[in-house]
Amino acid sequence: MIPRPLLLAAALLSVGGAQASPTGWELVWQDEFDGTSIDPAKWELEDNCWGGGNHERQCYTPRRDREPGANAWLADGLLHIAARREDWAGPASPDGRGDATATLPYTSARLRTKGRQAWTFGRFEIRAKLPAGQGSWPAIWMLPTGSPYGGWAASGEIDIMEAVNLGSPSDMSGAAPGTPETRVHGTLHYGRRPPGNVHAGTWYALPDGANPADDFHVYALEWEQDEIRWYVDGVHYASQHAGHWYSQRQDAQGNWIDAPPGAPFDVASKFHLLLNLAVGGDWAGTVNATGIDPRAYPQTMRVDYVRVYRCTAGHADGSGCATRDPAAKQVIPETPKP
Repeated sequence: MIPRPLLLAAALLSVGGAQASPTGWELVWQDEFDGTSIDPAKWELEDNCWGGGNHERQCYTPRRDREPGANAWLADGLLHIAARREDWAGPASPDGRGDATATLPYTSARLRTKGRQAWTFGRFEIRAKLPAGQGSWPAIWMLPTGSPYGGWAASGEIDIMEAVNLGSPSDMSGAAPGTPETRVHGTLHYGRRPPGNVHAGTWYALPDGANPADDFHVYALEWEQDEIRWYVDGVHYASQHAGHWYSQRQDAQGNWIDAPPGAPFDVASKFHLLLNLAVGGDWAGTVNATGIDPRAYPQTMRVDYVRVYRCTAGHADGSGCATRDPAAKQVIPETPKP
């Protein structure tokens, strides 16, 4: 069931064309994308063709701004991330190092704040217009910087918003077969390193069948010590609680050891932001109409702003500023803790 619309007590108020901070939250970092070039002090553009760990079909290139064929640039007060149908060769490793290379049939961009800015707790708010087309996979998400509990997914992953194949005939659970795909998803990844990684999340559909590819919407996540909440346009549609997530590692004897309660989304962790547009892969390429429709490309994800807030209530655990709707879904993992 989709939660009823909720007008946030932390409503955004228009002030001279700008927007005031949500009530109780203090703005601590932002990018309004009003300049002429992507700020390298805020964002790194990845350079690799390793497939994102999901067998995706794009290479992420560092082509930016006024470079020919750029995959990321600023214009009209927006960040544009474009996926293009073109063969491209590049490093086959996540960090872009080593001699191995791969050639893939699409290019795109993945921007991240790693090495520049990371946060523990807060409100993360992004206004964006998503791409459509079979094979498109836009994402607004967070990864741990430093991975205090071990490699992915033991140190966690926070997906603020993902969508796949918007506008394509849907075949995923929860949608009427054949209707256009319009849902966005919020998810947590945690547990152990593969193959013991697990995930739990849910989806949200805009009112009246609206497609997120047709207009801008505000995607937000609030993170505190024991709870993570997801919002679209001020609607609180889902929450997860610390009693359901966990992190485990192996000791020298091979025994699985539990990390402290609340890990990996706790005070010991800092997460950085990522914005990207993937093509195909183990999710977008396997659902809806399946595969990639080359006729749909190029596709562009447009981001109006990214804003990060901290709760001014002063609690070290990040609590005190939440806006909750009792109708929001309480996400319970399908996979129990081993």
